[in-house]
Amino acid sequence: MGAGLRTAVTEADLALVREVRHEVFVVEQGVPVELEYDEYDATSVHVLAVGEDGTALGTGRLIHGAEALGMTGRQGRVLLGRLAVRKEARGTGLGAELVRALEAAGRENGGTELELHAQVQALGFYERLGYVAEGPVYQDAGIPHRTMTRVL
Repeated sequence: MGAGLRTAVTEADLALVREVRHEVFVVEQGVPVELEYDEYDATSVHVLAVGEDGTALGTGRLIHGAEALGMTGRQGRVLLGRLAVRKEARGTGLGAELVRALEAAGRENGGTELELHAQVQALGFYERLGYVAEGPVYQDAGIPHRTMTRVL
């Protein structure tokens, strides 16, 4: 498939990020649009995967700053979120590439541990990438999730 990964910094790239997230989370999974986009979008690192034809295929974001996330006492922890891959790119390894790119961005910015809130149906995907589930299953936007972590 040949996707190229890059950090989304231009308004055009950020529009592609929103396009992928809207399709995957709002349209496919029924997440209310007002829950999908939040105050962390403006300060997060967004990674974007684009196909050879310029089509946006996937995205994910990284939030820095444990205190901003209510994770007091957890210096060095960063939060991976909003990982989304369009249907046509699933099963190609693109999701794993996005996770690895976000991990690298976390390390570059002083992160030592990564946390994510995985949909229960995606636990196996993250476990294969070295993440460990912790705590109980909880609901987020009506979808069962579980917190997972990995040392960077």
